[in-house]
Amino acid sequence: MTEPPRLTLFVYGTLKRGHSNHDRFCRGVLDVREATARGRLYDLPFGFPALVVPKEDVRAEGTSDYPADARESGPSPGACIPKAHPGWGVIHGEILTFGDPGERLPSMDGLEGYRPGEPSLYRRILIPAVPSGAEQAVLAWAYAVGSASGVHLPGGRWPAG
Repeated sequence: MTEPPRLTLFVYGTLKRGHSNHDRFCRGVLDVREATARGRLYDLPFGFPALVVPKEDVRAEGTSDYPADARESGPSPGACIPKAHPGWGVIHGEILTFGDPGERLPSMDGLEGYRPGEPSLYRRILIPAVPSGAEQAVLAWAYAVGSASGVHLPGGRWPAG
Protein backbone atom coordinates (compact mmCIF):
# COMPACT_ATOMS: atom_id res chain seq x y z
CA MET A 1 0.00 0.00 0.00
CA THR A 2 1.38 3.39 -1.02
CA GLU A 3 1.57 6.01 1.69
CA PRO A 4 -0.25 9.22 0.73
CA PRO A 5 2.02 12.17 -0.03
CA ARG A 6 2.92 14.50 2.81
CA LEU A 7 3.15 18.23 2.32
CA THR A 8 6.13 20.09 3.78
CA LEU A 9 5.91 23.89 4.06
CA PHE A 10 8.48 26.42 5.28
CA VAL A 11 6.61 29.30 6.95
CA TYR A 12 8.13 32.53 8.26
CA GLY A 13 5.19 34.84 9.00
CA THR A 14 1.51 34.67 9.90
CA LEU A 15 1.36 30.87 9.53
CA LYS A 16 3.87 30.28 12.34
CA ARG A 17 2.58 29.09 15.72
CA GLY A 18 1.13 31.95 17.75
CA HIS A 19 0.44 34.17 14.74
CA SER A 20 -2.80 35.29 13.11
CA ASN A 21 -3.26 32.58 10.45
CA HIS A 22 -1.85 29.53 12.22
CA ASP A 23 -5.02 28.34 13.99
CA ARG A 24 -7.23 28.96 10.96
CA PHE A 25 -5.04 27.42 8.25
CA CYS A 26 -2.86 24.92 10.10
CA ARG A 27 -5.34 22.75 12.01
CA GLY A 28 -4.41 19.11 11.59
CA VAL A 29 -0.69 19.81 11.19
CA LEU A 30 1.23 16.55 11.76
CA ASP A 31 4.56 18.06 12.77
CA VAL A 32 6.04 21.51 13.47
CA ARG A 33 9.79 22.06 13.63
CA GLU A 34 11.83 25.22 13.89
CA ALA A 35 13.90 25.68 10.75
CA THR A 36 15.97 28.06 8.68
CA ALA A 37 16.31 28.86 4.98
CA ARG A 38 18.53 31.20 2.98
CA GLY A 39 17.11 34.50 1.80
CA ARG A 40 16.14 38.05 2.73
CA LEU A 41 13.06 38.90 4.78
CA TYR A 42 11.07 42.12 4.53
CA ASP A 43 8.33 43.57 6.73
CA LEU A 44 5.61 44.84 4.40
CA PRO A 45 3.32 47.74 5.37
CA PHE A 46 0.30 45.37 5.26
CA GLY A 47 1.13 43.56 8.52
CA PHE A 48 2.88 40.52 7.05
CA PRO A 49 6.35 39.71 5.71
CA ALA A 50 7.78 38.79 2.33
CA LEU A 51 10.62 36.39 1.58
CA VAL A 52 13.10 36.71 -1.27
CA VAL A 53 15.33 33.69 -1.98
CA PRO A 54 18.33 33.22 -4.26
CA LYS A 55 17.34 31.92 -7.68
CA GLU A 56 19.72 28.98 -7.33
CA ASP A 57 17.79 27.75 -4.27
CA VAL A 58 14.51 27.40 -6.18
CA ARG A 59 14.03 23.74 -7.12
CA ALA A 60 10.51 24.04 -8.59
CA GLU A 61 7.51 26.35 -8.85
CA GLY A 62 4.11 25.26 -7.59
CA THR A 63 1.46 23.88 -9.93
CA SER A 64 -2.20 22.97 -9.61
CA ASP A 65 -1.25 19.27 -9.43
CA TYR A 66 -1.22 19.37 -5.63
CA PRO A 67 -0.45 15.68 -4.92
CA ALA A 68 2.50 15.79 -7.35
CA ASP A 69 3.77 19.00 -5.73
CA ALA A 70 3.51 17.38 -2.28
CA ARG A 71 5.57 14.38 -3.46
CA GLU A 72 8.42 16.77 -4.31
CA SER A 73 8.62 18.09 -0.74
CA GLY A 74 10.10 16.45 2.33
CA PRO A 75 13.35 14.59 3.02
CA SER A 76 15.62 14.51 0.01
CA PRO A 77 19.13 13.04 -0.23
CA GLY A 78 20.06 15.84 -2.64
CA ALA A 79 18.89 18.68 -0.39
CA CYS A 80 22.18 20.03 0.91
CA ILE A 81 22.30 22.71 3.56
CA PRO A 82 22.53 26.08 1.74
CA LYS A 83 25.96 27.67 2.19
CA ALA A 84 26.48 31.26 3.30
CA HIS A 85 26.45 33.61 0.36
CA PRO A 86 27.13 37.37 0.32
CA GLY A 87 23.89 39.35 0.31
CA TRP A 88 21.77 36.49 1.65
CA GLY A 89 20.94 35.88 5.29
CA VAL A 90 19.40 33.19 7.43
CA ILE A 91 15.59 33.26 7.64
CA HIS A 92 14.07 31.80 10.80
CA GLY A 93 10.74 30.01 10.49
CA GLU A 94 9.05 26.66 10.92
CA ILE A 95 8.63 23.57 8.81
CA LEU A 96 5.03 22.35 8.91
CA THR A 97 4.10 18.85 7.71
CA PHE A 98 0.56 18.00 6.60
CA GLY A 99 -1.09 14.79 5.40
CA ASP A 100 -3.77 16.40 3.21
CA PRO A 101 -2.00 18.21 0.33
CA GLY A 102 -4.99 18.01 -2.03
CA GLU A 103 -7.02 20.15 0.38
CA ARG A 104 -4.24 22.07 2.13
CA LEU A 105 -2.38 23.49 -0.87
CA PRO A 106 -5.42 25.12 -2.51
CA SER A 107 -6.27 26.68 0.87
CA MET A 108 -2.72 27.97 1.39
CA ASP A 109 -2.48 29.18 -2.22
CA GLY A 110 -5.73 31.09 -1.68
CA LEU A 111 -4.46 32.72 1.50
CA GLU A 112 -1.24 33.80 -0.23
CA GLY A 113 -3.04 34.92 -3.41
CA TYR A 114 -1.04 32.44 -5.47
CA ARG A 115 -2.58 31.21 -8.70
CA PRO A 116 -0.37 28.65 -10.47
CA GLY A 117 0.61 29.87 -13.91
CA GLU A 118 -0.82 33.37 -13.36
CA PRO A 119 0.72 36.62 -12.14
CA SER A 120 0.61 36.73 -8.32
CA LEU A 121 2.29 38.71 -5.52
CA TYR A 122 3.65 35.50 -4.02
CA ARG A 123 5.01 32.43 -5.82
CA ARG A 124 4.97 28.98 -4.25
CA ILE A 125 8.48 27.66 -4.65
CA LEU A 126 10.33 24.55 -3.49
CA ILE A 127 13.45 25.42 -1.50
CA PRO A 128 15.91 23.70 0.84
CA ALA A 129 15.15 24.39 4.52
CA VAL A 130 17.08 23.09 7.49
CA PRO A 131 15.18 21.73 10.51
CA SER A 132 16.68 22.79 13.83
CA GLY A 133 19.43 20.37 14.86
CA ALA A 134 19.47 18.57 11.49
CA GLU A 135 22.55 17.90 9.42
CA GLN A 136 20.64 17.80 6.15
CA ALA A 137 18.09 20.06 4.54
CA VAL A 138 14.61 19.02 3.44
CA LEU A 139 12.76 20.38 0.43
CA ALA A 140 9.83 22.52 1.51
CA TRP A 141 7.34 24.69 -0.29
CA ALA A 142 7.49 28.38 0.65
CA TYR A 143 5.69 31.49 -0.51
CA ALA A 144 8.16 34.07 -1.77
CA VAL A 145 8.26 37.24 -3.86
CA GLY A 146 10.66 38.17 -6.64
CA SER A 147 11.74 41.38 -4.89
CA ALA A 148 10.42 43.39 -1.97
CA SER A 149 10.34 47.06 -1.08
CA GLY A 150 9.34 46.78 2.57
CA VAL A 151 11.63 47.19 5.56
CA HIS A 152 14.51 44.73 5.40
CA LEU A 153 14.75 42.52 8.50
CA PRO A 154 18.49 41.70 8.64
CA GLY A 155 18.00 39.29 11.57
CA GLY A 156 15.74 37.12 9.39
CA ARG A 157 12.89 37.03 11.94
CA TRP A 158 9.34 38.32 11.69
CA PRO A 159 8.08 40.13 13.58
CA ALA A 160 11.32 41.97 14.25
CA GLY A 161 12.19 42.52 17.85
